[in-house]
Amino acid sequence: MAFLKTILIIVLIYYLFKILVKMFAPKIFGYAARKTQEHFNEKFGDFAQQNNAQRQNDQVGDVIIDKKPSRKTSSDNKVGDYIDFEEID
Repeated sequence: MAFLKTILIIVLIYYLFKILVKMFAPKIFGYAARKTQEHFNEKFGDFAQQNNAQRQNDQVGDVIIDKKPSRKTSSDNKVGDYIDFEEID
């Protein structure tokens, strides 16, 4: 009888845990997302504001390049010699 009681308690705890996770997981993840967003805004918010202010201060006719040119790699590198072989029985 004690074995069945133990199994019943384990099953009840499992289902109670599932219900609590379904209720509180979205709130916990939302809180973590807000804190992460605040952290990024603290670190990088000034950079975006400075960049926008700098663009507004640029005079007409200035050339601004925002994109780095892509590096082209050549695939013509020879790795080694090709050796044709035949199997001998």
